[in-house]
Amino acid sequence: MGWLWTLIVGGIIGAVAGAITNKGGSMGIIANVISGLIGSSIGQALFGTWGPIVGGMAIVPSIIGAVIVVAVVSFFLNKSNS
Repeated sequence: MGWLWTLIVGGIIGAVAGAITNKGGSMGIIANVISGLIGSSIGQALFGTWGPIVGGMAIVPSIIGAVIVVAVVSFFLNKSNS
């Protein structure tokens, strides 16, 4: 059951990051979950585990990390399409 919560919270974090960067419409559910999980790992490694913790992830650093991941990935994908 713990993994299910982690995936759900990761998807929500990825969706929030996509909405903040205006890339949420082009991302699917799986991309939201992946960016949320990777962003959570990066955000907590860079900024620590402060703020509310849900599903084993500190929400504020996780969202910041996911925004970084979405911005970097969309930059490189847009660069290769040009």
